[in-house]
Amino acid sequence: MWCAVGMARPLRVNIADGWYHVMHRGIERRDIFVDARDRRHFLSLLEEVCVRYRFRVHAYCLLNNHYHGIIQTPDANLSQGMQWFGLSYSSWFNARHRRVGTLFQGRFRSVPVEDGAWVYELSQYVHLNPVRLAGFGLDRAGRRVESEGLKPTPTPGEAAERLKRLRDHRWSSYRAYAGYETGPAWLTTTVILKRASRRREERRRRYRAEVQRLLRRGAKEGRLDRFRDVVAIGSAAFVDRVRKLAGEGERETERRGRLREKVLFDDILAALEKVRGEDRGDWLHKHGDCGKWLVLYVARRYCGLTLRQLGEQLGGMDYAAVCMGTGRFEKRMRRDRALRKLHAEVVKVLHV
Repeated sequence: MWCAVGMARPLRVNIADGWYHVMHRGIERRDIFVDARDRRHFLSLLEEVCVRYRFRVHAYCLLNNHYHGIIQTPDANLSQGMQWFGLSYSSWFNARHRRVGTLFQGRFRSVPVEDGAWVYELSQYVHLNPVRLAGFGLDRAGRRVESEGLKPTPTPGEAAERLKRLRDHRWSSYRAYAGYETGPAWLTTTVILKRASRRREERRRRYRAEVQRLLRRGAKEGRLDRFRDVVAIGSAAFVDRVRKLAGEGERETERRGRLREKVLFDDILAALEKVRGEDRGDWLHKHGDCGKWLVLYVARRYCGLTLRQLGEQLGGMDYAAVCMGTGRFEKRMRRDRALRKLHAEVVKVLHV
């Protein structure tokens, strides 16, 4: 099951093992990225959300004032993960650029998409955004509007310019799909690339060739536009199912999402007991011992609990103390090789 973003009001469903194309735009279409440092931090948070919420990112594209991403959520927790992601980036961006107020325009958008040929074309839609939105024009009223950079059929010179723009866009997963670079470790390209060819060695070449054909010939009217202004993409039966899920609330999806368990807080305590060879009672509440903070640090990344919930696991610790303490522990771990080794051993025991 796959999902894509449209500009219409989406149906809010969280589907176990579902796929989503998410999009979020800056408020009043303002830029959400000022420079490369902003974009690098955004991608580092994208990696972290994969760890915290077990997201799988299959494609992404960062533009100046919005972004696109194709995401899989095994635990039916898209809303929870995206809320953390959006707040984390907004807070960092505001602090860095000394601004206050909302960064993003409303809630992120997500629209369900059915598996099959749909998802292959959806990835092309995502990757072609730097070219599609490269040109501008005027409507009949004389207003400046974004133009569809793929229509009409370009001249050879225009096609070459489009291709160069696409190749040179660093902030997209297209370069990994096309074989120009390996891409980050957290990016999953295999599932979509399998639809390009049955032969592994041919997949990136075929994908690259298909995108280049779109750039040279121009997209047929409506071929890529079907991913916009929709509530779901797929067969009539699929769209109907999504509507029913939205109407019934999330009882079904929540039930299915619980089939795959997350790491439990007690699992982390047990893992550290095993690594240290000591009972938790000997170190958990001992002043000056790092055990408590190591447990909270690992739990914050892998349990999917809020700061308040983490504090409750240790007898009602204030959520602000959890936040500050785990932050200090992370800085300490960067300087302390023994702590890094202890952390790595605990993670290995947990198999995460």
